[in-house]
Amino acid sequence: MASSARMDMLDENIDSLRGWETIVWHGFHLEDWRRHGVINRVAYFEVEILDLKNKAQLCYLDKVHLFYPSRQALKLHPEGKALSDDDVLEDLPVGTTATMFFQDLGPQLGWTMVFLAECLGPLFIYLLFYYRLPYIYGYEYDYTQSPFKVVKLACWCHSLHYIKRLVETIFIHRFSDGTLPLRTIMMLCLYYWGFAAWQAYYINHPLYTPPTYGRLQIYTALAMFLVCEFGNFSVHLILNRISCNGSRPKEIPYPTNNPFTWLFFFVSCPNYTYEVGSWISFTAMTQCVPVGVFAFLGLIQMTIWARAKHKTYNEQFKDYPDLRTAIIPLFF
Repeated sequence: MASSARMDMLDENIDSLRGWETIVWHGFHLEDWRRHGVINRVAYFEVEILDLKNKAQLCYLDKVHLFYPSRQALKLHPEGKALSDDDVLEDLPVGTTATMFFQDLGPQLGWTMVFLAECLGPLFIYLLFYYRLPYIYGYEYDYTQSPFKVVKLACWCHSLHYIKRLVETIFIHRFSDGTLPLRTIMMLCLYYWGFAAWQAYYINHPLYTPPTYGRLQIYTALAMFLVCEFGNFSVHLILNRISCNGSRPKEIPYPTNNPFTWLFFFVSCPNYTYEVGSWISFTAMTQCVPVGVFAFLGLIQMTIWARAKHKTYNEQFKDYPDLRTAIIPLFF
């Protein structure tokens, strides 16, 4: 049983420590921490680290959680920033005794699963509206289809986009070892799946009307869409060949003989440029407000990503081309 002095000190700091477990216990018994609600009922393990050659004990860790690495976060203060994998103990602002706080980040999933979840949902959700399954538009429209060809073209384009992304996720993209919390993944899925449903509802609605300028608008936008999709795919093939150190590239990506890669002459992230172009083209082809909103939000987010990557390129490579901007040629 801990002394009364220890318990008083624990009571004073309990609000800041609740939900955390410190890996340096300062003499408190595990039962005392559990009694104050700091630790839930979890399994602990004793870890002994030995020298590979002489088997001498280098370190002994008591009460260690059995969590996979991506689920763990260590901090020097409960409200502070999590330490990165590259941090070295002797470089941290600590004395001879280091106290760190452990946080369970919850279930995690890798980037491959994140991308698959983002793409599979919109692909199937859109088809539910395209085939007008029951309880969507009314029983008189069940399993009917729109008489307008633009609606069919829109379904093909939407499906092509997400099938392409699935193929890239499985065969082309190289993801880091990073993960995302399950809660964040659910929010991303809600975003992509929700927008897919919103777009599909109006494009496949029985009262939907074709674009104002008819065939000229539809087929011009369709051609732009296909160019952007193929351009995006071509850029991803180049990025796949770039060697990286974690998430940081070791070399500057350059265009090839493929004309769709020549956008690298002007921007650092032509894949984002083509992605935005695809959704702007899809907006023009369908003349649908939800698609335009999705394209606008995508432009904002991808501009943020592109500017960050452009900054990384400039910091890492002294000979980085001056003509390149982040995402929009000659502008930003």
